[in-house]
Amino acid sequence: MDILNKIEHGIWDKLKENALFRFFDFIIKYLTHLAKQVEDEKSFNSLKYSLIFIAIAYTFSILIRMIWVYQFQGNADFYWNNQLMINTNDGYYFASALENVLFGTHSNNPQVLASLNSYPGVIYASALFVKILPVSLESVILFMPAFISSLVVIPIILISRLFNLQVFGLLSALLGSIVWSYYNRTMVGYYDSDMFAVLFQMFVAYSFISLLVQHRSSNIILAFIFISVYPFFYPQGLSLIYGMYAIYMVYALIQYKNDTITYMSIAVIALALSPISILIKIVLVFMIIFAYRLKKLDLKIWIAIAGMFFLFFMINANVFNLIYSKLFIYVSRGTEQSGLHFYQVIQTVREAGQIPFSTMANRISGSTLGLLMSLGGYILLVLRHKQFLIALPLIGVGVFSLWGGLRFTVYAVPIAAMGAVFFVYFLSSYISAIRLRYIFIVSLVGVLVFPNIKHIVEYKVPTVFHKQEVELLDKLKHIGSDKDYIVAWWDYGYPLWFYTHKNTLIDGGKHHHDNYIVSKILSATSQKEVAGLSRIAVETYVASNYKNVADTLFKNNQEDQVNVEGFFEELQADTMSIPKATRDVYLYLPYRMVDIFPTVKVFSNIDLETGKTLGTPFFFKSSSMTQEKEKINFGRGVSFNQSTGMLMVGRDSVPIYQMVTAGFQQDGSLRRTRQNVHADASLTIVVLKDYNSVLILDKEMYNSAYIQMFFLENYDKNLFELVEKSPYAKVYRVKK
Repeated sequence: MDILNKIEHGIWDKLKENALFRFFDFIIKYLTHLAKQVEDEKSFNSLKYSLIFIAIAYTFSILIRMIWVYQFQGNADFYWNNQLMINTNDGYYFASALENVLFGTHSNNPQVLASLNSYPGVIYASALFVKILPVSLESVILFMPAFISSLVVIPIILISRLFNLQVFGLLSALLGSIVWSYYNRTMVGYYDSDMFAVLFQMFVAYSFISLLVQHRSSNIILAFIFISVYPFFYPQGLSLIYGMYAIYMVYALIQYKNDTITYMSIAVIALALSPISILIKIVLVFMIIFAYRLKKLDLKIWIAIAGMFFLFFMINANVFNLIYSKLFIYVSRGTEQSGLHFYQVIQTVREAGQIPFSTMANRISGSTLGLLMSLGGYILLVLRHKQFLIALPLIGVGVFSLWGGLRFTVYAVPIAAMGAVFFVYFLSSYISAIRLRYIFIVSLVGVLVFPNIKHIVEYKVPTVFHKQEVELLDKLKHIGSDKDYIVAWWDYGYPLWFYTHKNTLIDGGKHHHDNYIVSKILSATSQKEVAGLSRIAVETYVASNYKNVADTLFKNNQEDQVNVEGFFEELQADTMSIPKATRDVYLYLPYRMVDIFPTVKVFSNIDLETGKTLGTPFFFKSSSMTQEKEKINFGRGVSFNQSTGMLMVGRDSVPIYQMVTAGFQQDGSLRRTRQNVHADASLTIVVLKDYNSVLILDKEMYNSAYIQMFFLENYDKNLFELVEKSPYAKVYRVKK
């Protein structure tokens, strides 16, 4: 006892000044105080403790998410309309749909209108909050992710209560609500359907587990509600629900094969998963419940009913094709193999790339040790409580992230947290003293929480756009009409919708074959081609009722498929018939695109007939430039010898064609100077004074529309009008 007191009054006193340790000190004192009054953890299993534990975990989760707000408050660059802006591009997809519901804007944007059918739960729930709360739309989309996603503590604690383990549930909720991956995708400002995805999956898991533990008809109704509502908030996660359903059926048919409730539940859940009207589902469920209450149907009839509804679900939901297509999207690489050979966007999406084990571990549990404890604890959970097999698809998809990409890690987080805490419980079972056991449990859980808190403090992700960028877009909103189109790379599609109330050809959800078209426009060396293709693409898109432009223009995979090379030769020669303009078309050229411009170029740097790459463009950017006598060092082993006009790349030397310097003058105009070096060379050095950067480009990249029109303001005034400009972006109107 003396040793224990020394530990408490010695080391603990040094740590308690830390806010995190003060919080866990409170948890320890609270739990040990309760422990003096009870024999074991089962005594905590009342509704009172459920509410107390949920309140503690929910408050903790929200407060942790406010760290980001604290870090960026007062930074004027991140504010618009007196509120911090959001930090995810995809958030503007939902925000634009929310504007449509509330204010009727974006009525000419087919993608926005489609989103109302795809995610009605997210959008109408947001609209409800805007209506009933005394805050702005900007405040709702900023804080809603934190307040909604933190509700995940409820199913975690409720699942634990089913097994008389509510303290275990509290600690699991504290960990699971803030783990690396879950935090990243549900932090303040991450306005996305992800805030509902894992939340509803855990509620569905709870309903399945409660069915297996309690096996009551009321649990069936609970499962029906959660599963029926789920697709309105996160339809792309249905494959995980299918996996849970399959495990539930196998378990229930083995454990309760002679129980009517088993077959009733199979029928009701199959009905909930079937792609039919929610009203029809409700009517049929009431009929099934009524039949059950009458108790006049024997077991064989219930088996037939279950089989009928299950067969209906399998046929209409197209289950196997859905799962296969989801897997194929994330493991497929390369180019299309039928018709024209387009470059696949999945190769350039960071969150869909293969990840190392350590990354998976960090994102699922906060550390490699945490993940090992999570997996080991999950196995122990299943051995102790086989009903946790229901969560196997969630753990499985987390492991699949090694191949499918880091976005899949988030689904495993809450169950992994429960596994890790259960592993701690397993270790603590060898400690007999209740007080010492709780100190051990909470302290070790604190060790698991710490790397996640550390990540959150260091994860200072900025807003999508800065205030100065939005100011330019806001001006564009007041030019033209909402029928107009902006040609821009897909990364900027959603924010452009929200801030300009105009439309785009590609965006964060529609970035397939038309990436080729937009890439061609941004990287073409002929401004006649840029203007002509911009007009043709937009008018074709609208006239075809919003079909893919590339497939429509080139008649992809049809007998009369267009010769693409001939198409562009005609366009460059200005002999192609250009459609009559029905709306304005703008080019959006932001400075921030310079870092991804080589990737943008990849999508059009391909022979669509063969799928072969058309050479390797040279593009080098550096923000490091130091003078050493006659040599300028650009970093990364690249330097320029001014006396010889030779560029040194490692041990190789390459002649430079010219050096171009560009910088803004006091009146805002751009001043350009040009120095010829070697007439027969192909590389150009572009010194960007105001950006403290240097570009080294081959002729193709240097003459591209993006480089010429944004950095050098070289444009054909017969084809384009510069309507808005700032150091952050330039907007041109196509005159054709």
